[in-house]
Amino acid sequence: MRSANGKNMKRTVDIIFVLAAAPLWLPLMAVLAVIVGLSSDGGVFFTQKRFGRGKKFFHLYKFRSMYTTAPRDTPTHLLTNADAHITPVGRFLRKTSLDELPQILNILAGDMSIVGPRPALWNQDDLIAERDKYGANDIPVGLTGLAQISGRDELSIETKAARDGEYAKKMGFFFDMKIIFLTAIRAISASGVKEGVSVMKCDKNGNGGDEV
Repeated sequence: MRSANGKNMKRTVDIIFVLAAAPLWLPLMAVLAVIVGLSSDGGVFFTQKRFGRGKKFFHLYKFRSMYTTAPRDTPTHLLTNADAHITPVGRFLRKTSLDELPQILNILAGDMSIVGPRPALWNQDDLIAERDKYGANDIPVGLTGLAQISGRDELSIETKAARDGEYAKKMGFFFDMKIIFLTAIRAISASGVKEGVSVMKCDKNGNGGDEV
């Protein structure tokens, strides 16, 4: 699906799926927005600079799941005592992956696809470099992907990039449907979700953290 026609087809399928599911996600998003807004201080949405297709930056949307005092731009599974930074409502949202729901807006805007490599943080140079080896930076980033159903936070950078590269080779309608189906199962079981470490970790540039 990497030809021009394939790219257009993928975009068309994304729009059709999102619009067809609007009666489900629109009311749910509205209810969650109210709950997030009333449950803690800060805005309803959390935005973050991420790498998109072709290593171009865009701003990714999520429901805010952490307190406004939380560190910025470090994957939460690398934070010490991550639970202390996550709001009670945010804990539920993250466990069920409902915090990712606003990325439907990114899909509609053309920043993302439903399926593809997860958008890397602006400071995740190691992940971007690994994806370059597999051509995984040249395809649309996604709400979910092969790495997410293969272990998510439990995978090493090298393994994540390899899974993204595998998807870049196999991407197509039926493969996407398989990933979407398995994503729903993983979301229900919260498989692969990891929050926090015993020792704070930073990237090679010493950058530190927030919601991922």
